[in-house]
Amino acid sequence: MPIDPVSPLLRSVVGVRAMVPDDAFTANALGTRREGSGVVIRGDGLVLTIGYLITEAEEVWLTDQDGRVVPAHALAYDQETGFGLVQALAPLALPAVALGDASKAKIGDPVVFADGTGRSVKAHIVTKQEFAGYWEYLLDEAIFIAPAHPSWGGAALIGQDGSLLGIGSLLLQMSRNGEVADINMVVPINLLTPILDDLLTRGQVAKPPRPWLGAFSAESNGAVVVMSVAEGGPAAKAGLRQGDIISDVRDGEVDGLADFYRKLWQNPAGSEIPLRVVRDGRETWLRVKSADRNSFLKKPHLQ
Repeated sequence: MPIDPVSPLLRSVVGVRAMVPDDAFTANALGTRREGSGVVIRGDGLVLTIGYLITEAEEVWLTDQDGRVVPAHALAYDQETGFGLVQALAPLALPAVALGDASKAKIGDPVVFADGTGRSVKAHIVTKQEFAGYWEYLLDEAIFIAPAHPSWGGAALIGQDGSLLGIGSLLLQMSRNGEVADINMVVPINLLTPILDDLLTRGQVAKPPRPWLGAFSAESNGAVVVMSVAEGGPAAKAGLRQGDIISDVRDGEVDGLADFYRKLWQNPAGSEIPLRVVRDGRETWLRVKSADRNSFLKKPHLQ
């Protein structure tokens, strides 16, 4: 029988449980008790997960597949990629999963998508493409797999060679030939390699933060429509409202959600950004004083 490089590594995927204070900025949107998965990427108990599980966490606990619970520290959360790092504060005694090369993974490739409870799904890569998220988030080339895993947050996408290809982020639906299927969106591991040292030594990437508006937007027939705004965020303070259509950033016309983000991010955080908005059929200009999103978040502290 051929040697299976994947199965022994599934034990290195652990459960992640985080407790967040009631007054945290993300408490309403993401909850105060968050559960998902993470994967051991270093022998000293460094765990890679999806950042929304641990942002503003005051307690983090890791659970191995034997049910052993280990305290941990939320080490870093990178807004741009969505990755989060957690450091176990007691020995996990689990092998590290080697980082793979997601750029070489092809559509149709078989993969295993595994969570921290021991459940895994044998899946295939159905597409690799740009992904724009409503929370001011953009990936140039996300990985999408099917069938979907029911516990996707922080789950490990493992290639046939046993290397880590990405971390699970979302459950989405894809329509093809009139049929709707659940798929998972995965953040490719290649985005971690250039920033890992910064995250470990500084807790964040050593470059200026992107400007953040606090606007949750969707794309409708190429138009960017505001679904809601973060309470107390820059967009809310500037008067941006649900239902507004953002048509221009400065002097540039907006062509879809990804284009909106790229135009927005050409400005430094803290700068005032003029937006042309269509509201009830009328055009108006709003000036939004952007912010660094991290300045709104509670910082992790050692337990």
